[in-house]
Amino acid sequence: MTAQLIDGNALSKKLRGEVAARAAALTAKGLKPGLAVVLVGDNPASQVYVRNKVKACEEAGLHSVLEKYDASLTEAELLARVEALNQDPSIHGILVQLPLPAHIDAHKVIEAIAPEKDVDGFHVASAGALMVGQEGFKPCTPYGCMKMLEFIGYDTRGKHAVVIGRSNIVGKPMAMLLLQANATVTVCHSATPDLAHFTRQADIVVAAVGKRNVLTADMVKPGAVVLDVGMNRTEDGKLCGDVDFAGVSQVAGWITPVPGGVGPMTITMLLVNTMESAERAAAARG
Repeated sequence: MTAQLIDGNALSKKLRGEVAARAAALTAKGLKPGLAVVLVGDNPASQVYVRNKVKACEEAGLHSVLEKYDASLTEAELLARVEALNQDPSIHGILVQLPLPAHIDAHKVIEAIAPEKDVDGFHVASAGALMVGQEGFKPCTPYGCMKMLEFIGYDTRGKHAVVIGRSNIVGKPMAMLLLQANATVTVCHSATPDLAHFTRQADIVVAAVGKRNVLTADMVKPGAVVLDVGMNRTEDGKLCGDVDFAGVSQVAGWITPVPGGVGPMTITMLLVNTMESAERAAAARG
């Protein structure tokens, strides 16, 4: 069996087209959706991510503000900037690019973002809303993964899903979203004694640990859906995921490639969340 590819680029293009139409409709009513991206320091990977986010905003007809600061910016100064953006009616989403310099408490900064502008879905209020099934912003990567399952018409009800990784950004919210979609969920992590025991039973595997070849062909149930969230590099510098793609794609039913799988969806769902925030603001304005 050769797995079918879940094309993140194609789905992203479709969803971004929908966002652009919604943005145009809202702008015509006098409210242009706006995203502020804050970058502190000169982490090269962060600079690339930020550039891609700003470009995606502009292409979808959203107003974007990029604030770049030197790594010497103090925590107090950053918190003051976040508060100013909270108060800015032209901004509907605030994203502070992680990681932050060591002298700044990232948790404190994320918690300073107004929950109604937390389009990354990292605020404790967003996490709590997800936990209890209330309206809030879903973290972009897990949200994108759920959209990919929807895209291929996969019914998660009653399926066994294994999430490898327990981060607050991907693993935990991914498990919550799958639970909401009526899957039976197992979360595995670095202290799980026999990972393959769990993955071999899984109808859906989400690999999100940032470690190459954490999932190999002998660990996958034939026909399973494999979503690879990892972003790693091979010895020769090529981008790869957490999954041994060559092997697993011979066993799985569906698989996401790296690059071109989950990656494009993360930025797309950021646009979707920002759009949703702007629409809520418009509704509140009346």
